[in-house]
Amino acid sequence: MAVKTVKAIINGQTYTLSWNSETNRYETTITAPEKSSYPEEGHYYPVTVKATDDAGNEVTVDDKHETLGSSLQLRVKEKVAPVCVITAPTSGQLTSNGKPEITFTVTDNDSGVNSDSIKLLIDNEEVSGISKSDIEDGYSCSYTPGTALEDGEHTISVSASDNDGNAASAVSLTFRVLATAPDLSITEPANNSYHKTAQVSFAGTTNGATLTVQVGSGNAQSVPVLEGAFSGTLTLTAEGANTVTFRAVSESGVETTVTRTLYLDTHAPVIQSVTITPNPVDAGATYVIAVEVTD
Repeated sequence: MAVKTVKAIINGQTYTLSWNSETNRYETTITAPEKSSYPEEGHYYPVTVKATDDAGNEVTVDDKHETLGSSLQLRVKEKVAPVCVITAPTSGQLTSNGKPEITFTVTDNDSGVNSDSIKLLIDNEEVSGISKSDIEDGYSCSYTPGTALEDGEHTISVSASDNDGNAASAVSLTFRVLATAPDLSITEPANNSYHKTAQVSFAGTTNGATLTVQVGSGNAQSVPVLEGAFSGTLTLTAEGANTVTFRAVSESGVETTVTRTLYLDTHAPVIQSVTITPNPVDAGATYVIAVEVTD
């Protein structure tokens, strides 16, 4: 008897093989599936081969065959690497938080993301303890530093591979941390000082990006800072105690406040009475002068 047909069934498609007299085999050339076999059970596409002779006898072998099974497992690898996207912080961002939450996604719509391959580096140091949540085609990841980052520039880098071994190029960005409150020193006026006019001079130093001064609940006025120093005048609004607030704010929004209690007293004392005792007084003797004053 002679073999009549040899067919292969792969991924739902049936292919007829032709006799090759040079190799003495039945052969055909097939285009591989467009998708990776990794998501399939066993990570391969099962292949079924059927051979029929002229008498109608048929034999079928597939991936479960005891001896030929391993030869009937078609493994297809994709060639596209995963996509990594850093969602926070943003490139160039300035934050006042020394422990900023870093979030990113890694997706691959074919063989899928290899979870163990996901890496996050902060300033070239790999971190551990990344939180990973399933999303469509991959993972949403987050990480918060356990130790506050120092003020200054920092670089984060994310990389990953898919289950077929395609490695994504690392995605990186740089951001800045400024968590330290600015310095603020008021050299004048002194706290609890008294002033006979409402106009009071002030001066001091700061490394804050902006500075304001506010008397009581009034409007805060902006104060120019030149090479770290500032000066100006403020207006007290009420007789007696006035609370004056100086507020320096860093570029990232961290603030330092200094308050002064300043007393406005515009009324001169009133002399109510004067007595000299004794009066007249003997030459060379002592006497007492007493003055009654109110203010």
